[in-house]
Amino acid sequence: MNILVTGANGQLGSEIRILSEGASGSFVFTDIDELDITDRAAVDAYVDSGNIDVIVNCAAYTNVDAAEDKPELAALLNATAVGYLAGAMARRGGLLVHISTDYVFGGETYNTPCTESMAGSPTGVYGLTKLQGEQAVLGSGCRSIIIRTSWLYSEFGRNFLKTMLNLTATRPAVSVVFDQVGTPTYARDLAGAILRILEVPDPACGIYHYSNEGVCSWYDFAREIAILSGHTACEVLPCHSSEFPSRVHRPPYSVLDKTKIKQTFGLSIPHWTQSLRECLHRMSIL
Repeated sequence: MNILVTGANGQLGSEIRILSEGASGSFVFTDIDELDITDRAAVDAYVDSGNIDVIVNCAAYTNVDAAEDKPELAALLNATAVGYLAGAMARRGGLLVHISTDYVFGGETYNTPCTESMAGSPTGVYGLTKLQGEQAVLGSGCRSIIIRTSWLYSEFGRNFLKTMLNLTATRPAVSVVFDQVGTPTYARDLAGAILRILEVPDPACGIYHYSNEGVCSWYDFAREIAILSGHTACEVLPCHSSEFPSRVHRPPYSVLDKTKIKQTFGLSIPHWTQSLRECLHRMSIL
């Protein structure tokens, strides 16, 4: 089985690259320099020449605030390019594993974990284009697994964990919103889940949710980072989202229900505090 991983230099792609060394299948990793997924002809040629059976699409325009100023670019990467990948797999009878986001929610006020059947209600360009990407996949007719995730972090790239490690090490106090609730996701855990799914013969297609277990606010997440990293001289203070004005209304509650993916693929998902400790250990901080 020949597996193409796009967006391979990002957080998730980097973790898949590491874990794939012990997985079955032949993996090929690309980023924009190796394959421009916004070029349909280039996608088709690459897929055909490599006899690609599976695409794991980790590529996306993920700058939520900048997407408001660059909606065309966000749509190109998050929707149009996804349609090209899906079309290539539909033509070859292959499988597309596409990574989506909790930002497809947000317009509705939920107080229970979001299930896969809930209607998307994005409140910004990023969430809207990611939802359009999902629709492009489903409309292509290809075999597909769409995995929505949330609050992704790892030892790679730019993310909330690294920001908080820096701020709590250099400031006497830091304010973090407590009125946005969800679940952090360690990219290494998600990468492992994807590889396990790919080991399943003819895996069940559909939309799935994956994050670590548990629920917290960004404030809770930041406070745990400070405590575990030993940055206790910095006071982590709770604040309201209104204290950090933004053009994007972020989902106030985007906890994802993981029942479907756990039952379908027999996954055991670690609690977010356990995975945070694991990540900090790999970063030689804990």
